[in-house]
Amino acid sequence: MEVTNVTEYEAIAKQKLSKMAFDYYASGAEDQWTLQENRNAFSRILFRPRILIDVSKIDMATTVLGFKISMPIMIAPTAFQKMAHPEGEYATARAASAAGTIMTLSSWATSSVEEVASTGPGIRFFQLYVYKDRNVVAQLVRRAERAGFKAIALTVDTPRLGRREADIKNRFNPPPYLTLKSFEGLNLGSMGKADDSGLASYVAGQIDRTLSWQDVKRLQTITKLPILVKGVLTAEDTRIAVQSGAAGIIVSNHGARQLDYVPATISALEEVVKAAQGRIPVFLDGGVRRGTDVFKALALGASGIFIGRPVVYALAAEGETGVRKVLQMLRDEFELTMALSGCRSLKEITRDHIATDWDAPRVQPRALPRL
Repeated sequence: MEVTNVTEYEAIAKQKLSKMAFDYYASGAEDQWTLQENRNAFSRILFRPRILIDVSKIDMATTVLGFKISMPIMIAPTAFQKMAHPEGEYATARAASAAGTIMTLSSWATSSVEEVASTGPGIRFFQLYVYKDRNVVAQLVRRAERAGFKAIALTVDTPRLGRREADIKNRFNPPPYLTLKSFEGLNLGSMGKADDSGLASYVAGQIDRTLSWQDVKRLQTITKLPILVKGVLTAEDTRIAVQSGAAGIIVSNHGARQLDYVPATISALEEVVKAAQGRIPVFLDGGVRRGTDVFKALALGASGIFIGRPVVYALAAEGETGVRKVLQMLRDEFELTMALSGCRSLKEITRDHIATDWDAPRVQPRALPRL
């Protein structure tokens, strides 16, 4: 089958992966309402395209934290990528580098920061979970820094793991031949068999539930890398993130895997952007499957987006080639959306190019009186 859009990789991945692996990647928390809403909310945003504009040249390049990338489409952190394909994070890193964009490596990656760095040049961020043992955290951050990673994406929405019922039913554990490479040699226990999800039990034992805004400030004392706060959904937390010295915000609901019935990220985005007041950049992850979605996020004020599940599905289907295709398809769709909306550069994408269901009704022009 010829793949013509990124969503088609999901069905291929489902055929290729074990039920436990596919369910781990695909499922959300509890009723999975937010999982569906992450997609559905995009469909309720409509375009207001402008016409008769010369769109013979389209420029999608942008900068993120001062680093120039080819397009505002980046790769989000996803765990256990070698469960999808033997090359795992190596393949993803090479694909991101070839596309001229950023890859974010998960704390729970099956390749280490050093191994990913060894794949060649590229702009990479490191996603961080804060462990109870803060020496481990400091060690991880310093290793990422030494390996040439350019930012820390601090995940703040996981003091406990969300209730992912598919993982509970499957007694999820990664295959025994895979390890969390960042933690090799450290006495942090392992994911063993549990009465429910092995990952949930591991998180309960290792991740620090006392994590607070003070830790964002503390992190700045052990690294010079900019810190993105990943998992913000409200104006209130946006203002605190700015005050705490965050370099940027990622509007994220953890792929709808944590608290169910939070809004879709695209629905929460504008509130966060308004609260940030341009002081720091705001990014989005969750539910992006089309170039049209990318445009809608930018029109609502995002500086860029991150994709997660499409990467692991494409990785399972076709390895590095699949990830390259996903990035290329989204790039092509985004470029076409820009052209058909009358936008030649990212700065020309404005709020006036979309209409949302929370907009105030537009004033209709009065009919002229008959003469």
